[in-house]
Amino acid sequence: MNETVGMWAKIKRTVSAPIDPWLFFPMLAIYVMSLFLLYSADGQDFGQLEHKTLHTVVGFALLWFVASFKPRDAAKVALPMYLIGVLLLVAVEVAGVTVNGSTRWLELGFTRIQPSEIMKIVLPMTVAWYFQRHEGRLKWFHYVIAMLLILIPVALILKQPDLGTAVLIMASGIFIVFFAGLPWKVIFAAIIAFVAALPLLWNYGMHDYQKTRVLTLFDPTQDPLGAGYHIIQSMIAIGSGGVWGKGWLNGTQTHLDYIPESTTDFIFAVYGEEFGLIGNILLLLVYLVILTRGLLIAAKAQSLYSRTLAGALTMTFFCYAFVNMGMVSGILPVVGVPLPLVSYGGTATLSIMTVLALLMGISSEHKTKRRYEFNDKADVNVSTKNQ
Repeated sequence: MNETVGMWAKIKRTVSAPIDPWLFFPMLAIYVMSLFLLYSADGQDFGQLEHKTLHTVVGFALLWFVASFKPRDAAKVALPMYLIGVLLLVAVEVAGVTVNGSTRWLELGFTRIQPSEIMKIVLPMTVAWYFQRHEGRLKWFHYVIAMLLILIPVALILKQPDLGTAVLIMASGIFIVFFAGLPWKVIFAAIIAFVAALPLLWNYGMHDYQKTRVLTLFDPTQDPLGAGYHIIQSMIAIGSGGVWGKGWLNGTQTHLDYIPESTTDFIFAVYGEEFGLIGNILLLLVYLVILTRGLLIAAKAQSLYSRTLAGALTMTFFCYAFVNMGMVSGILPVVGVPLPLVSYGGTATLSIMTVLALLMGISSEHKTKRRYEFNDKADVNVSTKNQ
């Protein structure tokens, strides 16, 4: 009997070992909420709901698999995955699928993938691996090489064109450089150089539709049926939700099809209309739990690789949530950025769950080391008593 109980306890520990409850349960809560929201946003149709459920089931399996890896094992595959990701981005340039004027997807026959979503994970892993290799002897040229690793995929993504994703992926790499110990004087110099280069970026680095989105941010009413339509309708939806919201399935802006891309980029407008200010605050609190836990994992990480990767992934998660909510609320330009764990999209769902899985793996590494240290101390105490 005792052997059976012991075996069951061992199996239970093995299955649950990589799962961090402070990440898993908030993620699960957001997922359950997103099912109800997607059903409403999709006109009470089960089509996208079924696909999202399938994506999430695959995502949970991927989460457990990735979280089971030790960070040092994950670091070993970072560079090969980076090279594969760059090749996929080149393949998009050569034979990608064009949707709404942007070429961002690869058709594989049985499914369609977006390689830029893969780079969300692969890029910070690779830059963190690079700094780990040179820990203790970092020179200025190491930071230059790291920036080159960042700029290669970013340049390919900009050509699709996908400015929003390119900027956020660049941010994920820069977070790694920052957490690796980039001097503050270099950071301030880079900020000054970026501000000085804004006129050049505006005149030579941005497409006309991207300039229009920036100008529309300041006055969406100048083109209410064109470039300003998305922002105006989403702001109306969020504002009409009031404090308590109109209730699930009762959003007029949503069900009269005023909100464009209501299941993907603008799903937060649907949420704000139906669940109101209180619902928005609750969602923000759940996101805050994930962000706080991610930063705590980074602070307790056992190596430079784990610390920089956990910090960068957490801040990247924050950026995606902030940018999506900001563009839907009218405080940021409209860019193609999904709301983490909420928006419909298979590749986006899997990439975000991989982010959380990597954080869980780093958290599990810390718990394992602490458990070993506790056991070692216990053995020493027992040995002392025996003597």
